[in-house]
Amino acid sequence: MGSLFRGEEMCLAQLFLQSGCEYQCVSELGEHGLVEFRDLNQNVNAFQRRYVSEIRRCDDMETTFGYLEQELRKAGIQPKVLSGSPLAPSPKDALNIQEESEQLAKELREVSGNRFTLRERLRELREYANILRESQRFTGPLPESETFSERADTDPLIDPTVSSRQDLRVSFMAGVIHPWRMNSFERLLWRACRGYLIVNFVEMSEPMEDLVTGESVTQIIFLISYWGERIGEKIKKIANCFHCHIYPYADDETARLEKLKDLLIQIQDMQKVMQQTEGFLNQVLSQVAEKLYFWRVSVRKMKHIYQILNMCSARERCLIGEVWCPVGDLPLLQAALVRASNSGGGGESFCHRIHCPVNPPTLIRTNKFTSGFQGIVDAYGVASYQEVNPALYTIITFPFLFAVMFGDVGHGLLMFLFALWLVLGEDNPKLKNSESEIFSMCFGGRYLVLLMGLLSIYTGFVYNECFSRATTIFPSGWSVAAMARAKNWTEENFNNFVPPPLDPNITNVFIGVYPFGIDPIWSLASNRLTFLNSFKMKMSIILGVIHMSFGVFLSIFNFVHFKQKYRILVVSIPELLFLLCLFGYLVFMIFYKWFAFDVSRAQSAPSLLIHFIDMFLFTKNKGNIDLYKGQDTVQMTLVIVAVVCVYQFCSLGIPFTSTSSTVRRKEQGKTLGRYDTKVYVEIIPPQKLQPWFPSLIQVAFLHSMVHIDQP
Repeated sequence: MGSLFRGEEMCLAQLFLQSGCEYQCVSELGEHGLVEFRDLNQNVNAFQRRYVSEIRRCDDMETTFGYLEQELRKAGIQPKVLSGSPLAPSPKDALNIQEESEQLAKELREVSGNRFTLRERLRELREYANILRESQRFTGPLPESETFSERADTDPLIDPTVSSRQDLRVSFMAGVIHPWRMNSFERLLWRACRGYLIVNFVEMSEPMEDLVTGESVTQIIFLISYWGERIGEKIKKIANCFHCHIYPYADDETARLEKLKDLLIQIQDMQKVMQQTEGFLNQVLSQVAEKLYFWRVSVRKMKHIYQILNMCSARERCLIGEVWCPVGDLPLLQAALVRASNSGGGGESFCHRIHCPVNPPTLIRTNKFTSGFQGIVDAYGVASYQEVNPALYTIITFPFLFAVMFGDVGHGLLMFLFALWLVLGEDNPKLKNSESEIFSMCFGGRYLVLLMGLLSIYTGFVYNECFSRATTIFPSGWSVAAMARAKNWTEENFNNFVPPPLDPNITNVFIGVYPFGIDPIWSLASNRLTFLNSFKMKMSIILGVIHMSFGVFLSIFNFVHFKQKYRILVVSIPELLFLLCLFGYLVFMIFYKWFAFDVSRAQSAPSLLIHFIDMFLFTKNKGNIDLYKGQDTVQMTLVIVAVVCVYQFCSLGIPFTSTSSTVRRKEQGKTLGRYDTKVYVEIIPPQKLQPWFPSLIQVAFLHSMVHIDQP
């Protein structure tokens, strides 16, 4: 709990990693997550560091893994995810991983290429067979009633003397075209060839898969009859422009039938080869799916280890590194180094604590329950070292404030049941490794959603709303009969039933107090929204002021912990005065109006909004009566105090106190650990401090104007 309240106490430690076991030491530290390394080679180019070649080799393996994963995704196969995290591989194991992965990638490229070629060839055979089969309706046998000799006398195209001439001989061209291009193709053919052709189109009997896009398209078969070689050349050029697949088409029907039989036999043979190829491809992909996750995690760890080693300073027999480590984990750090040294075979590595010239990083340990709340706080900003961590209080304030806004029993119950399902199934690998970004976000904050749903059910009972409908759990405490007698309602009023406004200023209208929440009778009243909006708005103001005041009180703990008690005077007290003089006074007026004006005086009660506006304008509205005597004087005093707190203390007190503290530290020859602007300042000799003094005032003054509320 102490760690969650203020974070872990950190220290700076220096590691001496002996040659021969430095890789094992960093691997052991990474598995336990004990430290954070500092870069001691910031001035060295990334390409000039010691382990650049090893990192490049890891990048090459990750590129290979990316190709393997892409092929698995194409085949619809998910890599097998292991329950535990594999250890970082040794350099020898890394070479085996590299060789095996490259061998599988090579086989996969060859098999994939062969399969693509076979599929393309099979597609061409099927298209050709469909062309020969479907085009028979255009070039089928002659009717029995009309003989060849009878047509030879009248038809010059089949006259033997004419068929020997190439310019008058009928030729055929067949192929397939995408249906979207058919109309443009036909129009261009007619215009370019001036009608010296006959084009027939027919839809293919079966759809074909486009090997590039993967979509299934029903191609259009075309058969063109034309005269002359020049016309044929034009048709070929136009067909190529429209990406048509052209196939030879014999003039003799017998030759076409024989070709069709050949194609059907080839298709059957090709399908058998495709099945064998697919089987071998599935075997290779299954091997990849079995090992890819293990390889990827192992190589990623290996790459990070070498990146960490590049951050260390190299010596003749060892590497020297600096790490941030929790003070309580220093014995664990030393034990991990001893274990790694014994397994590595080199000398014994060790560590020792050194002086820290700058502020350590913030470390807040979380678990599966607090991680979601800590993530929300970190999204706005990570607390500085040893500052109070707001996530501890966000565990209750965030779900409750959400419930104040959301408040509905039905919707809150659905949210609660959904979060309960996620909590009960948190060990399910399918839920943990979901690819949906939104679902993964909900799963990570499942305990947050659980509390939000639970508190929404509570506030839903307070608002008496279930799926935006009022519920009658207890008998109403409002007497409608008393209103009917007082206002002389008749049976006609009840038949028309225009929802009347509830008037509490009627004798015997209250039977009793509703046990919990808002009385359901308000759902039938015409002034329902007026009452509920006023109630929820005032409740939100009260809760908001309490929440902000609590945040200011937390900053006092920071000032006391960092021994900056002067900030309580120049920051916390002015902030509290500013908050309470304005918004705290508004809360006071809300409670005062509730107690000072009963139902008999409700019609003459003043408007708090108008009073609050007049408070800033130093004016008075004659139609809005005062809440109490001397209200104008009190309000004017509170506004003046609030203005003085902002400009006198927050804008002037902080700069001069911060500047004097900075100068005092520099005169002592110390490094400024944490300045208001959150930057680190180099050590300046005392004799050079004088020119810096005005600029320090300017920086601190500007910072205080922008970040008045920042501790």
